[in-house]
Amino acid sequence: MSIDAALSIARSGLLHTQRALSNAADNVANAEAEGYTRKRIVGEAVSSGGQGMGVRSLGPMREVDTALVNEMNKRKSELSAAELRQTVLSLIDEAHGDPAKSEGLGDLVGKLRSSFVELRADPAQVVKQQAVVLKAGQNLVDRFNDLARVVGEARQSAHDGVATELKLINSTLREIASLTRSVVERTGAGMPTADIEDQRDVALARLSEIIAFKVVRQENGGLILLGTGGVTFPLSETGDAFSVAPAVIAPQVYYGGSGTIPPIMMAGTDVTPGMLGGRLGEYLRLRDQTLPRYQAELDIAAAELADRFEEVGLRLFTDPNGAPPFFSGPDPTLPYVGGPQIGFANRIKLSSVVSADVKLLRDGTHATPGFTPNPAGGPAGFTTLIDRLLNHSFGATNPLNVAWGPFSTTGLGPDGSLSSPFGTPQTIEDYGIIVTAAHTGDSAAAGRAVAIATQLSDGLEARFTRQSRVNVDSEMASLVQLQNAYAANARVMSTAQTMWDTLFGSVR
Repeated sequence: MSIDAALSIARSGLLHTQRALSNAADNVANAEAEGYTRKRIVGEAVSSGGQGMGVRSLGPMREVDTALVNEMNKRKSELSAAELRQTVLSLIDEAHGDPAKSEGLGDLVGKLRSSFVELRADPAQVVKQQAVVLKAGQNLVDRFNDLARVVGEARQSAHDGVATELKLINSTLREIASLTRSVVERTGAGMPTADIEDQRDVALARLSEIIAFKVVRQENGGLILLGTGGVTFPLSETGDAFSVAPAVIAPQVYYGGSGTIPPIMMAGTDVTPGMLGGRLGEYLRLRDQTLPRYQAELDIAAAELADRFEEVGLRLFTDPNGAPPFFSGPDPTLPYVGGPQIGFANRIKLSSVVSADVKLLRDGTHATPGFTPNPAGGPAGFTTLIDRLLNHSFGATNPLNVAWGPFSTTGLGPDGSLSSPFGTPQTIEDYGIIVTAAHTGDSAAAGRAVAIATQLSDGLEARFTRQSRVNVDSEMASLVQLQNAYAANARVMSTAQTMWDTLFGSVR
């Protein structure tokens, strides 16, 4: 080997080591930077005619497992959806009251029944009559109204959340498109892309929290993003890919068919069914499935309550949107879709007529088959109506001693596409208990889903940290090794220089 070759090789080694030292220092400096991954300078041996010519630096190169990154993003999508569902359903859970204090719907129906039991002992006592109307009855009505209000507000927030998430999707897609263009250009020019790819992965991670998708990576550095519902996300640096119109979400509105909830649009096409996963997918699930089902179950409970009192001769619960003079509640035997039951839990009220004349709790408000109201001046100890209430309104059979019709558990929601996840009981008290248990159980399940998703996401993040994040201790150890390599190459150059000096000295 000539002295020139030795100098050239040593020089290439010094340059490569210098770049590796600079890269290691950069790793340490950016160890806490968001999305930064460990880089390494790869050396490639250079030879000519079988003779070694030194080393050429390649890089910086990222140490990233793309399959692991894709799995992490999938779990991020699941976690963000679970967290959103838990947040929303916890509001419903809270609105159902504290089960330890017997504040659920079934508990309040039970308290109303108990107040009638007490009234029967002394039907003429005004204080007990007022306790039925002003306390037990009003508490039950308030619970229906509050629950329906919270469900309605949550459903409106879900639609508003769809619009918010779409704006984030649009801005993130523009960012990803810009970064991808830079990666493609730099790849084509043979320039490093590691830092830009880090930035793009951060943007992809943010996007995965909003919506689920798959990444198809191309050799030139380009990307194709495929939604799990079959939608291909457009990557454009200008314009908005998706849009949705604002809307007022009332109990009777819905998406699809002849519904009036506006769809998510992409290039003039309704892509709502394909927008799955992440916070956006969960907002759609809440808006179109979970919350409309809750609304329907509350409406059915309220309608059955009003009707079972109506049937025995006491119009205690009324619909202010009905016809005078008593504003009776909707017929629960009619189909839920398109009927007056929709939204009744929001409207149910105590009868102003009964509230103004509490003796009607003993005497009755109207005649029904087998029952005539206690006339003015009738017996103060009249218990016929109260017995009918206790035996039938709160019981399993109607005044004809025939089983009440079943509570509707199918054909629910404003479009009739939903079903309750439970069987139908016989009494209004049992139905209230089941509804409360179903709603609060969904909230508890959402909490468990968050715990599982968090564990999975954290496990993948820890694995990614070990493989791809900067370990300062390892980098410092690498710096020591690189310093030794630098010194070795420097000694080679020094030795070659000495040899040159000796050679020149010998010919002078």
